[in-house]
Order: sequence, then structure tokens, then C-alpha cells
Amino acid sequence: MAAIIPCDVAIVGAGLAGGLMALALKRRHPDLDVRLIEGSNSIGGNHVWSFFASDIADADRWIVAPLICYGWKSYDVAFPAHARMLANGYYSIESERLDAVVRAALPEGALITGRKVLGASPRAVVLADGDRVEAKGVIDARGTGDLSLLDLGWQKFLGREFALSEPHDLTRPIVMDATVAQLGGYRFVYSLPFAATRMFVEDTYYSDGPEIERDALGARIHAYVTAKGWQVDRIIREEAGVLPVAMGGDFEEYWRSGGNKVAKIGMRAGLFHPTTGYSLPDAVRIAALVSNSTELSGKKLHDLTYHYARARWRERSFYRLLDKMLFRAAEPEERYRILERFYRLSPALIGRFYAGRSTMTDKARILTGKPPVPIGRAIRAITGGLAGNAR
Repeated sequence: MAAIIPCDVAIVGAGLAGGLMALALKRRHPDLDVRLIEGSNSIGGNHVWSFFASDIADADRWIVAPLICYGWKSYDVAFPAHARMLANGYYSIESERLDAVVRAALPEGALITGRKVLGASPRAVVLADGDRVEAKGVIDARGTGDLSLLDLGWQKFLGREFALSEPHDLTRPIVMDATVAQLGGYRFVYSLPFAATRMFVEDTYYSDGPEIERDALGARIHAYVTAKGWQVDRIIREEAGVLPVAMGGDFEEYWRSGGNKVAKIGMRAGLFHPTTGYSLPDAVRIAALVSNSTELSGKKLHDLTYHYARARWRERSFYRLLDKMLFRAAEPEERYRILERFYRLSPALIGRFYAGRSTMTDKARILTGKPPVPIGRAIRAITGGLAGNAR
């Protein structure tokens, strides 16, 4: 017989955004009956999430601090004609840590895993087995909406964590090593030194299509690690992913594609940086916003998350313009030049860019000077004169 499960707030989807929201709500409202519903048996899947210290406001650090597994005070970037160290803190979170912290924070029965969701409304979640979660408010965090409604490029990657037989010599992350061969778009390798004999290496591409050739990327990672002289004992874990890089699109239609009247967070709400595709900073910010609210009914939650996401989409048009230049004004193998020039700018400007908080002065500085792409192609890309115009 189908059961009715009552609660105050139901969060559908226990990925990064859903997990952070559950933690924030329980911290701010200890007596609130929060249910976190996930179709798989784990929280967060199989991921390593990283962020810059400048991505998170001081007032919001309490949300993410318990999750941090690794941290460094600086990081490196390298391009064919430019390399530098930047003194901005950099941190990484493993999905296993998110899983452990969320389970510890939620009381027995609050986490509902291994249960497929058939549908969500502002005040109810219907499970495939017939059970129904009835809440005062529902928050949907189940991945993306209909991405075909957005004008997108893609950041795709394959990452492997290695156990090494000998200690490596890396003292801080290499966030971008674009000295590698530029294949099929802007390519860079990303390396995180987790411990003396543990290294995470990711091969990343800014490409026109989302397809991942895992065997080819795996072979390139092996070649990179070998060239660095890192002695691999075994592969500990592997993850692959594809992130949207937004050049345009219809936000209103995208929002409705994920359920028109239901509160949404994370990728489902369009809350990701248009250029990097990263969603962690926004997931922290909206968790803080919602957890600071005392109005957690279905309609109030919808209005709060909708207006927040719509405002972020509108204010980030500058990044979508830059993405058009990256994908439509530069030849794929020459895209690295845009990032090479960008990384000559001030560390503070770079930090604000990744945080999605560029000032008007920052934007002017990024656009001034000799462009690293043909001017005519840049103008056509910005005005929509090339194929695949933004909506």
C-alpha cells in the first residue's frame, strides 16, 4: 500500500546543489523536517569539485568548509607563451566527503535513496513505487533542464586519480596547462596533488560537441603523466563529465522546461557560470539565500529561486558574449590565445571573473587592447553573424 511521507521541505536530487541545500537548511533550521530524495544509493555521485577561495563570500563559508578535502594557497597556469603562479587559495571536495557529511547531518529517515522520482510539484514528490512525499515546499535539484533551449558550447573532461609508486614533485595545483597539443578546441590538462603519492589529472576540452572519446583521452592522460615523470602504481578512480558553456538562449523557456511552478536550484535552474560551466559557487549562494529565509512554502520557494536565477542569467550576459568570441571568432586550435591573454591580467580581476562577479572596470579591461582573434570574426560572432546564433 502506498505511503504518504509528510515533511516541511523536500529536496529532489542529492547531487552537489541538493546536498548543500540540505546541509544549509538543517544548520539554519535544526527543527525543520527536511527530506533529501535521490534515485541512486549515494550522495554526490562520483566527482571531485574544486573552487577558488574568491568564489565564496566570507559569510557563506560555513556551508562549504566542512566538505573541503584538500587546499592550497596558490596555483599555476601555463601557456605556450606565458606561465605564472597566482596567489589565490584553491580547494577540492570529493563526493565521498559530501556523502558522509550529509548523512551525518540528517536524522534517520530524512535521506531517501534508491527511490526513482516520477514527478515533482510545488508541494509533492511522487515516487515510482507509489509512495508520495507531501511537503510544505519542494526544491528540484535533478540536474539540467532542456539544454536544447540554450545556445551552447561544451567543456568536457576525463579525470583520473593515481596512486604513485614514487612521490611527485608538484607543490600546488596546475589549474591550466595549455602547453599540450591543441586538439579539437581549447585543450588543457589539470593536475591536483592530493598527497605525496596521489595525483588527480584531468584532460579538458572546450569543444563544439559534447562527445567524449574516453579511450583517446585516457591515452593522452597516460602520456602526460609519463612525460612528467610520475610513476603510476594504479588508477584509484576515474570520472568523466560534460559541462555547458552558454553563449545565449531563452532563460524563461529553460526554466519552464524543468517544471514551471517548482522551485529549482543548481543546473536545473540555469545556475552555472556561463564560461566555465561550474555550479559550485552558485550552489553555495542559493543554499545561503534559501536557508536564511523563513518563507519555505512551495510558491515562496519557487519565487525566491526563480527571481534569483533570472537575475544571475541577466547579469552574466558579458560572459556569454566572451563565449561567442571563444567558440565562433577563434579557430579551435587557436582558442588558447584568448585564455593566454586573459591570464596576463591582474589576479584580483581573474578571481572576480571566476566568481561571476566582474566589475564594469574588469569587463572594460578584458575587452581592451589588441584582440587575440580576428576583429572581423569577433564582430560577427558578437552580432550573431555566424552560424548558430544565440536566441
